[in-house]
Amino acid sequence: MRRVSCARVLPLALLLVTLAAVPADAGAGGAGAGAGAGAGVSAVGTVDAVRGEAARAVRAHETARARVDRLRAADALPTKIKSAEHRRKKIRADLWDMLWAAGRASGDPVAVNKSGRGGKCAFQSRSKKKSKGKNTGKSKNTGKGKVTAKGTAKATAEKKARDTARSWTAPTRDYWLSAGYAASGARWAHRHTGQDFAVRTGTPVYAVGPGTVRATTCGDGFGNQVVVRHPDGYFTQYAHLSRIDVRAGKRVKAGQRLGLSGATGNVTGPHLHFEVRITPYLGSSVPPLPWLRRKDVRVIR
Repeated sequence: MRRVSCARVLPLALLLVTLAAVPADAGAGGAGAGAGAGAGVSAVGTVDAVRGEAARAVRAHETARARVDRLRAADALPTKIKSAEHRRKKIRADLWDMLWAAGRASGDPVAVNKSGRGGKCAFQSRSKKKSKGKNTGKSKNTGKGKVTAKGTAKATAEKKARDTARSWTAPTRDYWLSAGYAASGARWAHRHTGQDFAVRTGTPVYAVGPGTVRATTCGDGFGNQVVVRHPDGYFTQYAHLSRIDVRAGKRVKAGQRLGLSGATGNVTGPHLHFEVRITPYLGSSVPPLPWLRRKDVRVIR
């Protein structure tokens, strides 16, 4: 554990000195951004060093997470589970600090402006047409013991909310899987960091599970994007959207619409770029399809 936190100090220090020469969208491998023609060799080498250290921390975290799961499944002693969980959280905290600092230095909007307001993102208009007239659709209680339409609708909505909160879902519909996790290609400076769902522009994009919107940003290689934090501590990212329907801080349920798919950012055509991350920041992604399978979500290839 000590090795992970200490090993990142040198490359991170160098990164903060040299990244000023790197374009704001550099290093966004999942969005297809490269190191940039104007970046010096030393800057590129430093970015790669930090990226490599982050990748090692991600692997260490997933190994620690799997150990915690095994201990819980085996009904191990609480002290043993607590110790394993403490180690996992320590690895995650070190990774979080490293990538937050790197993100601030490189201009990653998730680290710099998570509300998206400074980038004039394509948010859905807050103004909505309200129905006018006296007929509200609400029926009155006409007798003792009678259930009103309003009460029935509320009970139905609460039941639906409980059922939805327990479920997980795919991030979109009517898709076909294109570029997968860790794929290589000319569009990415490094291996692909997520799973692409090829869909038409304007296709609804949904939260895969319950959580809170961590960030809604635009302006880099990922275009318009939403990042959601889930109860298990993982984050999901939804990128290249044509429109964003939620704001940072909003609670969402599984299957709730976050926005519409599109082709914003560094893309060759419309699709949804979906990532699962240990932190909100680029550089902490894990294979998304196995993660979804752990949530009993079946993604059709």
